[in-house]
Amino acid sequence: MSGRGKQQQQPLLLSPAHAAAGSGMGRRRHLTFLVVAMTLVASYHLLHAPIPSSRYHALFLTIGSNTSASAHLRALTLRPHVAGTEANAAAAEYVRAALSSLSFPTRVTPYSVLLSYPAHRSLSISAGPGLPNNFFPLVQETYPDDPYAAAAAEVIPTYFAYSASGSVAAEVVYANYGDKRDYAYLASRGVDVAGKVVLARYGDIHCEDMVRNARAAGAAAAVIYTDAKDFSGPGAKGKRKWFPDTRWLPPSGVQVGTLYYGNGDPTTPMWPSCAAGEDCERLSMEELDGSEAMPGIPALPVSGRDGETIQKAMGGGVAPPEWQGGEGAPVYRIGPGPAVLNLTYIGNETLATIENVFAVIEGREEPDRYVIIGNHRDAWTFGAVDPNSGTAAMLEIAERLSKLEKKGWRPRRTIIVCSWDAEEFALIGSTEWAEENMDILGSRAIAYLNVDISVFGPGGLMPRATPQLDELIKEASRMVPDPDDPSHTLYDAMIRNNPPITRVAGAGTDFAAFVQYIGVPSLDMSYGLFSEYPVYHSLYDDYVWMERFGDPLFHRHVALASVWGLIALRLADDEIIPFNYVSYASELVESSKVVEDGCPGCPVSFTPLHKSIKQLKKAATEIQIEKKMLQAEKWGLNTKERTLKVRDINDRLMMAERAFTNREGLAGRPWYKHMIYASSDQDDWGTKAFPGIVSAIANANKLNTSESWRLLQHEIYRGARAVSKASAVLDGRLT
Repeated sequence: MSGRGKQQQQPLLLSPAHAAAGSGMGRRRHLTFLVVAMTLVASYHLLHAPIPSSRYHALFLTIGSNTSASAHLRALTLRPHVAGTEANAAAAEYVRAALSSLSFPTRVTPYSVLLSYPAHRSLSISAGPGLPNNFFPLVQETYPDDPYAAAAAEVIPTYFAYSASGSVAAEVVYANYGDKRDYAYLASRGVDVAGKVVLARYGDIHCEDMVRNARAAGAAAAVIYTDAKDFSGPGAKGKRKWFPDTRWLPPSGVQVGTLYYGNGDPTTPMWPSCAAGEDCERLSMEELDGSEAMPGIPALPVSGRDGETIQKAMGGGVAPPEWQGGEGAPVYRIGPGPAVLNLTYIGNETLATIENVFAVIEGREEPDRYVIIGNHRDAWTFGAVDPNSGTAAMLEIAERLSKLEKKGWRPRRTIIVCSWDAEEFALIGSTEWAEENMDILGSRAIAYLNVDISVFGPGGLMPRATPQLDELIKEASRMVPDPDDPSHTLYDAMIRNNPPITRVAGAGTDFAAFVQYIGVPSLDMSYGLFSEYPVYHSLYDDYVWMERFGDPLFHRHVALASVWGLIALRLADDEIIPFNYVSYASELVESSKVVEDGCPGCPVSFTPLHKSIKQLKKAATEIQIEKKMLQAEKWGLNTKERTLKVRDINDRLMMAERAFTNREGLAGRPWYKHMIYASSDQDDWGTKAFPGIVSAIANANKLNTSESWRLLQHEIYRGARAVSKASAVLDGRLT
């Protein structure tokens, strides 16, 4: 191509003014480009940024299903399912299949443990020695058109698990509710219990404590009944109505239970059991029979009707007014005799397989930190309230979590869903698993969240917990409408209780191994009042009772599942674990005052305990400030530095509860290692703060020796050291 075809480019000459204008235009174009670019980047991040966990938590609260809860409960309660039976194995498979269908990895952990069943029972009464016997039928009766009448034939005959076998024929002594004060009263009236059959009624303490007290008083056997005054509702005799017409226990209803005074497999105390076919150390039956954990005397539970029949045959002095029955009851007398009870019980203690079922939702950022939710599955009979109302709620939570997963949610920390077995016998399934995994749980478990019974009936939310969970429970309960009063929240009704949150302690249900043996922050909760549930551990705890009286619409199940699940989500997803130990310290201030007030003029000093609690309050306040500062500096630290700081604070919050434990345990009760909360040694289900100190006070007041006062001072120091250890963990610095 010739040169004429190519134009010569000439330099563009601009005046200073034009140059300045061009420079401004360039800057504007550059700024515009930057703004557009930043907008695109921001839009990209908004589109691709993870959805805040709070959004998923809010969604969780909107997708509850009373239909699902109802369906699970109906399926689980078609048959009685005592631990170790084929029916309970079928219930385990139902739970496993339900969790597996949600695409959660599941597993079953079996153990071979000692369970106890009745081989033979009989009870008869005569008006005196040598006179004819009248036999009690010892049968809970079905009612006309009972839809579960056929299945009721599978119910194990009424008995006490682990009762001693034997035959006793002796006069009867009436011991009211069977606590130690009642036996002291009998002694003050000159009534000798030794060699007699004790008649006591349910009400104040649990059956294993009642039988232990009877044995300690020298009784040869015990009979425990459900008095119409406490279980059959208001009104005069002959005018009362009971299930299926009302919630109340029928006259033939019997409350069964366990008499083993320990936790876990009786043959493997303080260490885990193993599966069938595996070899593990076990106590022999001879060793067990001589154990203080066994009741030592034969005992039977009977109905209110049978208890009243025995009362009518008794003589002796008239019992005091507070020992009497309800309207229309016969006059209660304390005996002894002249009535003679002839009691025979033969038990069948056998190794049987139990199965814990688990589902795991692995955490994204901290898979080695565990939030554990649990409920037991086995029941003495049909178990519609205890425990399968809790099972139904737990499965309903799992369904909601599965729906969240489908929308992109995954927890920050791992959530483990647990279905325990053989709780009714001695918290066996949860205890064996906790003992087997003690060291891993001790280093990784954030919290254990238990629901044994989700719904008793009306009455509002009833939580109990270790105190660092109090604020979280309150926050979660504010987010859930009260199913009985939707214009208010669960918090509104709960806060009217005094106190609104009680403490987890003792052997009431499956939280025991986590709190008492390992020191894991724990809670247990239910909806409604236990007094609204008179069919406890009886034949009549079935789906019909729940549908008519416990939760006709199953909206209480859904509300309980909502607050239970929300607490689990907060613990699993919050960057910093939502524990508050300031409330723990405040609680201990009040508890220590109560304990000290119970020992006026004692020749000991409580100063070490008070000093340690002040240290705890200071450490708890400081870590709360650290938490707030770290949350405020969310964008001020680089990722690595922030991750390490968060992990440090979370580890201190997680491990502080462990510091309240002592490896040697409470005096005389080595399995109970928590120095702050445990059951009373007079009541296996009761809650005591500083239980070692309380027991030592009672012992010192009784003996009044220099050694007993020295041991009390020792227990005060032990409690103080536990509190100081927790302070050091929260502080996070070596001395």
